[in-house]
Amino acid sequence: MRAVRVHEHGDYEVLRLEEIATPEPGPGEVRIRVAWSALNHLDTWVRRGVEGHKFPLPITPGCDFSGVVDEVGAGVVGVEPGLRVAVAPGFGCGQCRRCGAGQQNLCARYGIYGETTDGGNAEFAVVRAENLLPVPNEFSLDVAAAFPLTYLTAWHMVVTRCGVQAGDRVLIHAAGSGVSAAATQIARLHGARVFVTAGTDEKVARGLENGAEAGCNYRKEDWAKAVKAWAGRDGVDIIVDHVGKDTLPKGVWLLARGGRVVTCGVTSGAQMELHFAPLFFKTLSILGSTMGGLGELKQISDLVFSGTLQPIIDSRFTLDQIAEAHQRMGDRQVFGKICLQVDPSLS
Repeated sequence: MRAVRVHEHGDYEVLRLEEIATPEPGPGEVRIRVAWSALNHLDTWVRRGVEGHKFPLPITPGCDFSGVVDEVGAGVVGVEPGLRVAVAPGFGCGQCRRCGAGQQNLCARYGIYGETTDGGNAEFAVVRAENLLPVPNEFSLDVAAAFPLTYLTAWHMVVTRCGVQAGDRVLIHAAGSGVSAAATQIARLHGARVFVTAGTDEKVARGLENGAEAGCNYRKEDWAKAVKAWAGRDGVDIIVDHVGKDTLPKGVWLLARGGRVVTCGVTSGAQMELHFAPLFFKTLSILGSTMGGLGELKQISDLVFSGTLQPIIDSRFTLDQIAEAHQRMGDRQVFGKICLQVDPSLS
């Protein structure tokens, strides 16, 4: 089969489209004929490498993908070849108390397809049967590939970690990212009011179309002042942050009493100075968040397949255009998800 392989970390040229052996499903696993694979920032980290983190090279990236079941391994019941599926990207050991409670993301041996083992930038991929999300026949497989990682991450941040409520004032940074676009929809679904920031007027406008009440271009105006004017004297209840150094230190001063800031990443830098006085004076919470559990994702998939939540696709490329897709993400002009078409015969 054809697969994208990363043998060493680097720029776009390390993404090699190669012929490798088609994987065979083991006990409890299924093989998927991949239709679409969606790009995430995690894929760019696998390509570039991250200081202090070891990836198992060579590796096939791609943590979000969809397709049809091609072959079923021993012990798998209730799954037949031809079933249209998306894939839950994360998996635990399946034996610890965290996995038993549906909190696979808290398992000490938690892994993600395309990061800790081969993923979906290939014509075929092997996954655990429990990670299958059956896709309705009328639902497009490109959209089915576009939601699992970002919507699970956003849901766990906004709902599970922050406990969003109707009327909450929510600040969401980087409106065009997959996680932020999902977080905007999820916050609005729960009756919250949303303010978004972005680096272009076009992205701010798209954020408003996606459900935000207000927003600002942080390159043109002081976003902290704009948020303060919007939220009023009390401040914001929740901040969704995956920017880090450029936003989090200012953000804590904007929080209302009992407010929460939740972070799943630090694209502008992890080391920062943070003033702790507001934390205890206003009983604030700073929360970390990584992915979520299978139970959460199955709840989310029902909302996506019913049309209640609507993933946004920015652009589509072929598997042969993997380098161009990574470059588009690196240029930071994306709003929503970039999708790679792997098998044009599957829709």
